[in-house]
Amino acid sequence: TGYRERSRLITQAMADHYADHPAVIGWQTDNEFGDRCHCEQCRAAFHTWLQRKYGSLDALNTAWGTIFWSHVYTDWAQIPAPLATAGPFGNGSHNPGLALDYYRFMSDTYVAFQHEQVDILRSTCPTHFITHNLMGAGYDRLDYFDLAADLDFVSWDNYRRMQWTFRPEVPPSEAALSHAVMRGLKQRNFWVMEQQAGSGGWQIVSVAPRPGELQLWAYQSIAHGADAIIFFRWRTAHFGTEQYWHGLLEHDGRTGRRYTEVKQMGAELARVGSQIAGSDVRAQTAILLDYDTRFAFQIQANNPAFHYTAHLHDIFQAFHRRNVTVDVVSPESDFAAYKLLIVPAQYVQSEATAAAIERFVKRGGIVLVTPRTGVKDETNTVVNMPLPGHLATVCGIEVEEYDSLPEGVSQPLAFDEGTAMVGRAPQARIWCDVLRVTQARVIARYTSDYYAGTPAVTANQYGAGHAIYAATFGDSELYDTLADWLLDLAGMEGGPETPEGVEWCVRWNGQERIIFVLNHTTEPKQVPLDGGYVDLLTHRVLASATLELRPHQVVMLAAERMPTGATGTSNGGAGRIAQPAQ
Repeated sequence: TGYRERSRLITQAMADHYADHPAVIGWQTDNEFGDRCHCEQCRAAFHTWLQRKYGSLDALNTAWGTIFWSHVYTDWAQIPAPLATAGPFGNGSHNPGLALDYYRFMSDTYVAFQHEQVDILRSTCPTHFITHNLMGAGYDRLDYFDLAADLDFVSWDNYRRMQWTFRPEVPPSEAALSHAVMRGLKQRNFWVMEQQAGSGGWQIVSVAPRPGELQLWAYQSIAHGADAIIFFRWRTAHFGTEQYWHGLLEHDGRTGRRYTEVKQMGAELARVGSQIAGSDVRAQTAILLDYDTRFAFQIQANNPAFHYTAHLHDIFQAFHRRNVTVDVVSPESDFAAYKLLIVPAQYVQSEATAAAIERFVKRGGIVLVTPRTGVKDETNTVVNMPLPGHLATVCGIEVEEYDSLPEGVSQPLAFDEGTAMVGRAPQARIWCDVLRVTQARVIARYTSDYYAGTPAVTANQYGAGHAIYAATFGDSELYDTLADWLLDLAGMEGGPETPEGVEWCVRWNGQERIIFVLNHTTEPKQVPLDGGYVDLLTHRVLASATLELRPHQVVMLAAERMPTGATGTSNGGAGRIAQPAQ
């Protein structure tokens, strides 16, 4: 189109101009690739995309099941760009296959648009890196795995407080999940292209960062794998939409506490940066992130209280509280590098992904599967087999029916006698699968409604590994309970126990650990240390001491020596596969 042609011309002109400029080391493609379009040009391009994918209208009509509601297409031009409709049904009134393919098409369009820029930059500036500033774990309009493929590394814009999240406190696990997603897109470290420098907002001014928080948030980025931090912005703008997107300098150019805080951080990194450079983050636990599933839940949420990203975060947060490093992986990733794999509500699941999960378990891995996994095939059609579809045999259960719970309704679960979790009482909420056990052991049961006494959590030995099925979207107590059990089952240990709101993060330089201890609270905290550590900034030796942390303080430590039995991963663990508690 004319727009893309002019974009190529601009990219080429800029690349030619700056190719040999000594101050230019790399490129950011565009800025925060964005939302979906439904214009006539996109609709026509969608028709071309569909013709390439399906080849014929007969194949498309069969894949989408357009015979329902008499929507059989006889001409490509009849196919709409599925706008969100007015009224209570929204996107859910569209054919699910049509809507999912349109969301895929829009994502592919952005990927192709970026690829045109990358091609020009690679040929004109072959020594320069290329990245793009993504928008974290919460952004759900583009397949970030596809978008990242052309980049040397990804970057993202890390804002903890904005007008759109007008909260005084933001759980550190939310940023940690975004860092894990960014790290997982290319299985390598990332940059933060926009690190929050002050209150963020357009029409509304967000809650101001408290003293120490700018450093805290930036150090958290580094602790989770950031190799560069770029604060946005330098000076607060006088004009334009982002007049209240505050920078390090005030509107009048004065240097205040935000500038002073970041200046201090720069001085600290000048002293320890060489020790951090080249280090990485390592994990033995992974969570599967699937963008087809993400798109499909935008079309059919299944329950108004269910949100896919929130579900990922609920599980991630349980491991984060235990200071366990978690990678985020795609369905195409190699799961063999991990001991524990979480498959949260993979609604759209290919046979290839199911087979990869089966191999992972059969070879000794531990997998946790949650409800609404394996419901749809790649055409967004419900599978013609008992749920969880291709994983039913691996999990040793079948879903006989399910109950979608009203908002605010929950029921306690009861763990069976003899299990390590007996006495704990997490709540089932949002969704309850009613299970029939074919092979698995029952670990916990529902306690009320017509399915009282039926399995709510099961464990199945499959080959050398185990498949755990949680039949409900539970509360934090459920995921805390499961995290403890799964880590034990996988022969892994959590990180050191720290007070609520204190993170313990590890980067590795070869076999040497660089430890970040971050106090995200407004209160002093004490962290017991077992073994000898050196404070990287003060060079003070801390031997089996109690580390005193001020509010929002960050301390960087190096272990005096490798702990006995360490495996060179941040999760630790002895590598055994334990039997489930009977």
